[in-house]
Amino acid sequence: MFKKVLIANRGEIAIRIIRTLREMNIGSVSVYSQADHSSLHVRLADESVCIGPAMARESYLSIPAIIAAAKITGADAIHPGYGFLSENADFSAACRDNGITFIGPSPKSIQQLGHKAEARKMAVKAGIPVTPGTKDCVYKDAAAQAAKIGYPIMIKAAAGGGGKGIRIVRAAGQLANEMNIAQSESKAAFGNGDVYFEKYIELPRHIEVQFARDSHGNVIAFPERDCSIQRRHQKLVEESPSPAVDKKLRASLEEAAVKLAEAANYVGVGTVEFLLTQTGEFYFMEVNTRLQVEHPVTEYITGFDLVKEQFLAAAGEKLSYTGGHTVPHQGHCIEHRINAEDFTRNFAPSVGRVEEWILPGGPGIRIDTHVYSGYNLPVYYDSMLAKLIVWGPDRASAVARSRRALEDFKVKGIKTTIEAHKLIVESAGFQAGKTDTGFMERLLAPAEPVKA
Repeated sequence: MFKKVLIANRGEIAIRIIRTLREMNIGSVSVYSQADHSSLHVRLADESVCIGPAMARESYLSIPAIIAAAKITGADAIHPGYGFLSENADFSAACRDNGITFIGPSPKSIQQLGHKAEARKMAVKAGIPVTPGTKDCVYKDAAAQAAKIGYPIMIKAAAGGGGKGIRIVRAAGQLANEMNIAQSESKAAFGNGDVYFEKYIELPRHIEVQFARDSHGNVIAFPERDCSIQRRHQKLVEESPSPAVDKKLRASLEEAAVKLAEAANYVGVGTVEFLLTQTGEFYFMEVNTRLQVEHPVTEYITGFDLVKEQFLAAAGEKLSYTGGHTVPHQGHCIEHRINAEDFTRNFAPSVGRVEEWILPGGPGIRIDTHVYSGYNLPVYYDSMLAKLIVWGPDRASAVARSRRALEDFKVKGIKTTIEAHKLIVESAGFQAGKTDTGFMERLLAPAEPVKA
């Protein structure tokens, strides 16, 4: 096992990783930009290294700076967290070439599965249904390829995730402008402007399956997560299991995830994402070759520590469970992403000093956060403040606990999305488990005036 791990990330995910390292008696090294000097992950790690200025491209996206920090501190492994360089094959290769273990899949697996267009090809070869779309990235003849698929289409960044580099195009006249925007977003976020096209499916559910595989061939597919409640392709609420998935469909989804993991000879933890139509058909969408933001949902219902499973797999050891492809689960879990955004002003970013930070607690409540009273939010990074994770013995009790926890969550000094989550939890559609990717648009739509 490793002696010291550098965490090439920031915020709550860095703290999440530090906590598992501490339980495993492994040393931790945090890196930080000049803007993050007061971040909690810097205080909690055993060692900390400043790697550059505030802008991500000069710090958290700088492979040379991160590799140098690992060498200076004697770290024998690097955990990339999520976002930033977590799905970057060049970073994985740089770690390998410098004698440092990358806590994640090999460069080849990232290229095959982390590159969305390549993953589609692999899914087709494995016999997994995919949405109609281009066979490869679009470099020329964009109009002709879009017309062949048929509008509406979705332009998607091939190298990324997290809602970056995604544009919906409903008419040919919008294509050139939306493609330029998608390519620019992708280049800025991931250092790669490649995009591909998919048919846009109206109002599906967004379902994903977490998997883990070790170098001994053991592979686990965990119960699905429903991530349908989104805004601008960014997830707001995730839950597991999905209200729309029965045992038969769950088995099919898990089988598809296992096939892809084995086809890519994948070692580590990853997630296969699917679209589930209103009539019950599912289509492969993409693979995230990293830990997901919403991984605590899976941890809560199964009892696994997914970060620990990442370390076991990367160290060449067996996963902690080798009893088959599926694992038992208990109860229901919901995660609310609490962001620094003003819900009343179209989710405008909110910055400033956190004057008060009172967290909910009690049975079935977990909070993952890097924020504290007196913390000054940097303006350069993702707006997520905390993840409120709520478990109950069934969905109804988990929803009730969500309501209670959101009421207990008190923040002053900045605006947050807590009120938006209260609105979600109180809605009849959410309480009935009837959600899809258009849920938030309907929920926030202005009420039509009553006719006289």
